[in-house]
Amino acid sequence: MRPRLAAGIVLALACSSAAAAPSTFGTVIGSALLCRSHLENAYFHQYLTTAFGPAYKHEGGAFWFKLDASLWGKPVLEVMVSDDTSAMVFVGAVVDARPEELEEAIRVSAGLHHKARDGSAAPLRISNPGSVIAYQNGKSKIYCARYKPLPPGR
Repeated sequence: MRPRLAAGIVLALACSSAAAAPSTFGTVIGSALLCRSHLENAYFHQYLTTAFGPAYKHEGGAFWFKLDASLWGKPVLEVMVSDDTSAMVFVGAVVDARPEELEEAIRVSAGLHHKARDGSAAPLRISNPGSVIAYQNGKSKIYCARYKPLPPGR
């Protein structure tokens, strides 16, 4: 195989896979998911675009990013950040772990408890700061959502 062709194939394969997470991923995105930081969707959109490239879809009031990362020892499959179409600003993630496993991992790693809201088979788990863990097709969706502040002068 010619060296140029081989280099092109390697480059194409590298570009086709999800980008690895930067060292700040846990601090920036993990803190936001736990409602431990200010939520500013433009900031998180820029952070994710810079780290992982453009969103692979834009639907449901959010930009969706595929990535290769982990939080609290669990694989993160997707991260979504709100666009400006709703009254809420949010950051969310789909994690490849059942909600009870994710809650335990967060409790051990970050010291934050998520309590089941009710006794149903698939209860929402909510922390005191407002982070929510929900069931998502055998996986977990964790998110933090806040109402947007009023514009200045109101």
